[in-house]
Amino acid sequence: MERPATRMGNLRWLSRRLRAMGAAEIAWRSKQLSRAYLERAGVGLARPRQPSGRCARPWVSPLPRGFDPEPYAAAADRILSGRFDLFAMRGAPLGFPPRWNVDPKTGTQVPLRFGKLIDYRDASLCGDIKYLWELNRHLELVTLAQAWHLTGRRRYADACRELLGSWFEQCPYPLGPNWTSSLEHAIRLVNWALAWHLLGAEDSPLFDGDAGQAFRAAWLRAVREHCHFIAGWFSRFSSANNHLLGEQAGLLVGALTWPLWPESQRWIELARAGFERECLVQNAPDGVNREQAIWYQHAVMDTMLIAALVARANGIEFSAGFWQRLESMTEYLAALMDRGAEVPMLGDGDDSVLVRWAQPAPAAPYRSLLASGVLLFGRGDWKARASGFDDRNRWLFGDRACELYRAVAASGPDRRRREFPDGGRYIIGARFGCVDEVLATIDAGPTGYPVIAAHGHADALALTLSAGGRLLLIDPGTFAYHTEPKWRGYFRSTSAHNTACVDGLDQSESGGSFLWLRKARARCTRFVPEGDVQWFEGEHDGYTRLPDPVVHRRRIGFDASRNRFEIGDEFDCAGRHAVQICWHFCESCQLEQADGIVVVRAGQVELRLSMAPAAMPPRILRGSVEPLAGWISRAFDVKVPCPTVVWDCSVTGTTRFVTIVELAFSALPAGGHLSDHGACVA
Repeated sequence: MERPATRMGNLRWLSRRLRAMGAAEIAWRSKQLSRAYLERAGVGLARPRQPSGRCARPWVSPLPRGFDPEPYAAAADRILSGRFDLFAMRGAPLGFPPRWNVDPKTGTQVPLRFGKLIDYRDASLCGDIKYLWELNRHLELVTLAQAWHLTGRRRYADACRELLGSWFEQCPYPLGPNWTSSLEHAIRLVNWALAWHLLGAEDSPLFDGDAGQAFRAAWLRAVREHCHFIAGWFSRFSSANNHLLGEQAGLLVGALTWPLWPESQRWIELARAGFERECLVQNAPDGVNREQAIWYQHAVMDTMLIAALVARANGIEFSAGFWQRLESMTEYLAALMDRGAEVPMLGDGDDSVLVRWAQPAPAAPYRSLLASGVLLFGRGDWKARASGFDDRNRWLFGDRACELYRAVAASGPDRRRREFPDGGRYIIGARFGCVDEVLATIDAGPTGYPVIAAHGHADALALTLSAGGRLLLIDPGTFAYHTEPKWRGYFRSTSAHNTACVDGLDQSESGGSFLWLRKARARCTRFVPEGDVQWFEGEHDGYTRLPDPVVHRRRIGFDASRNRFEIGDEFDCAGRHAVQICWHFCESCQLEQADGIVVVRAGQVELRLSMAPAAMPPRILRGSVEPLAGWISRAFDVKVPCPTVVWDCSVTGTTRFVTIVELAFSALPAGGHLSDHGACVA
């Protein structure tokens, strides 16, 4: 949620935010505010206690070693040289160790005030908080610990102690921007836990001698403070999205790894029950994460997997329902993925990960999750699209899992699931996995989750399309969160998606950067996914809020034998309205227009786009700022121009337009299917 620019803007935003809360939430938030003031006065803070007992087992035993160590050593050396990768900042010269309370992007030094009373949305106080928090998640600690584990070079272990020691000194409990968000504490705890084991756990040489014991005591004191903080500051009510799930996972991993205090068992039980419950609540039975954001689908799946492996290694097993839900979530990813391993960038995405396992990071993280699914569920039908037994999966499952992966027989042909009614995602197409594959996805689901739908976009009835593994019609991505409100508004807007915009308005009414007020309700009314001619029909009510209500209905027919889509958009209304029907293409596509027909070329694929009845010629916009149009963001805080085709239409009373999309392939290589990537990678 952004910080409004003026006092009046602040009041307007607060009024809108309160509209998304019930009486119980308002009472709870008032209680939490009182708690913050009490803690600032010293009441209820974590008090030092001597740890007692042994730490728990690692997530996998023995810890894997079957890697080429040099990429990890090179990554660690880069960190030691003071170079950090943070979103759009690659190799940022922050020094080692960095200044933990300085925003790397703007250079803003955040004061060491009581953390829970810092307004981290205030850019004048905190700069771009996303960058500061990303640095403080300590993903680099795991990289340094991996380099020590694989090479035995003492400088990497010593760097872990220096990094953590500087953080303990610069970020004293409970002061500053790194004592504001429970999710940030949780992510830090997970990375600390993994690094602890990679460094040798209780037997780490870092704990030798008086200085080593002092460092160990400081680390364990910080662990307890983190657990205490998370347990007291869970995200609740309208904020109980992936933050709550991540907070519970972090507390579970932290309390399991270090069960050294009287509260530890209570923390474990609290986190275990809450985590499993949220995994089943926040992810629909059909496998679609309810936030309607594909990157958060990935992040939640990764969190579920890491927490479950840590728990299993220490005698805690989640229910069959938990594992069934994770399998369904993997099946959803597999259904969205084209033969080029591309997945539409649905909803918000910030590129953040819970743990940076592999060096270099996998180019296709969704394929790595499919490989995890092959191992966990024996699903050979995912093997052709999976990454193989990559470094990430070796770290997670151990060296011996390579043979288990190899033993899963790849199966085909590709008979992916087409319908996800809980999440409102529908898939039509033909020849999946082949060189002439056609894959389209359609959104007829909720705007997001929970009541504020924070990470959803106004994209009801939007369509994405790839052919032969080439992206054609795209979802534009995210670009910005807390800063750049103009761009934040564009990338989540209706006009930025492949659907129709009425009277220049979004389908859902925005109340802030992470707040939708009145949300469009979309539904599928007919779906025929099999046969040579496939059909989808759906509608949404987002524009019924207008003085003259408008219902937008979309009917999509796909003739597989002709590679031809017929997309009918009907606007059911009584009066006059301006309508824009938008089509956003991949940035690599080349477009030409003649006689109202747009020809799009992408490698060996040609697409022809036309509309009936014949309207005025379409506009082709690329990198436009007035109006905002023709942009794609493939990485957080990075945007580039892409071609957008806009048909401007006028309707008076119920009116229907038909868009024709015709595909043609040329010079296809021999062979029909993706190769099997099931071979082990040394």
